[in-house]
Amino acid sequence: MDPVLLHLVREALLVVLLVSAPPVGAALLVGLVTGALQAATQIQEPSVAVVPRLVAVLGALAVTAPFLGARVLRLASECFALAARVAP
Repeated sequence: MDPVLLHLVREALLVVLLVSAPPVGAALLVGLVTGALQAATQIQEPSVAVVPRLVAVLGALAVTAPFLGARVLRLASECFALAARVAP
């Protein structure tokens, strides 16, 4: 396989991990805290668990959007540059 293509695939997988990490991490942390509070207070309302996680995910995406957008844009430009070199 072409080393440039392997680099591009590796970079794409890294971008997928970087883009998904902030919202998943925020949901994990808020879910753990909410679960502990629900266990301590014995409130088992499903909306109490979902709403804080949703707010945390949206907040994490809002805070990290410039960084994530720049990473995805850089990957897209690499893909287009490679396609321009390969295409006849």
